[in-house]
Amino acid sequence: MVYTRKNVSTLTRAERRRFVGAMLEVKRRGEYDEFVRTHIEYYVSDGDGGLRTAHMAPSFLPWHRRFLLDLERALRRVDSAVSVPYWDWTRDRTPSSAPWTQDLLGGNGRRSDRQVMTGPFAYAHGKWRIREAVTDGEFLTREFGRPQAPIELPTKRELDSALADPVYDTAPWNSTSSKGFRNRLEGWGSGSGTAAWRNHNRVHRWVGGHMLGGASVNDPVFWLHHAFVDLQWSRWQKRHRGARYLPARPPGPDDEQYRRIVARHEKMPPWRVTPDELEDHSRIYRYA
Repeated sequence: MVYTRKNVSTLTRAERRRFVGAMLEVKRRGEYDEFVRTHIEYYVSDGDGGLRTAHMAPSFLPWHRRFLLDLERALRRVDSAVSVPYWDWTRDRTPSSAPWTQDLLGGNGRRSDRQVMTGPFAYAHGKWRIREAVTDGEFLTREFGRPQAPIELPTKRELDSALADPVYDTAPWNSTSSKGFRNRLEGWGSGSGTAAWRNHNRVHRWVGGHMLGGASVNDPVFWLHHAFVDLQWSRWQKRHRGARYLPARPPGPDDEQYRRIVARHEKMPPWRVTPDELEDHSRIYRYA
């Protein structure tokens, strides 16, 4: 049965409560930290050797689509009525708007140590302890807008610029690709400040705290953010009918990306599923 992912700003009070309850239960069962470990393991940059699947590569979108589905399946084992809502950061752009409410994700971190003190994921409630991260702190952290070097969330115009590109991805298939929908959405830019981070990447940096780097899954907003990113892939497909995931074939031995990226019909670790198999989600879920 096809289920629906809704805009987080439209959730009822009961839907918010059920989503939070399912997230906390997945955490209590020990499953959630497995998701954090997986994302850390597959957060491989251009400068590292070996295969890249989660970031700085064409498979950024299908990899996170499957990652989202795995989390959603874990949530639905707790409560079959729950799905991952999406956060439209082009509309809900303030620290007081969804999803930063007391009954959902809580708000910003306090100034002294960036610790989140409000909402169900605050450390004081004893239900959201950080166990997998690059620092030793056990509490969730955020730093909205980076006060020391302020940035703004991406605008609808910036997102539309990515959606307008008719080609999925282009060589060299990494963070330096200047054209192609994938990197324009993923958001690896050049220069400094706002220009260096676009769309998906800038949202991670605007939230700050644990949303920076491979351990970003520690902040539940990771899923709401990536559900919206996933929605953009769906919208791009509808706008550019017939456009497909690229590259269709793996780069050859003389290419610098040889065995470093996943082509359309190649298996994508850790699931051994292909990008081709993840291009259509219509039989699993839809977006409201």
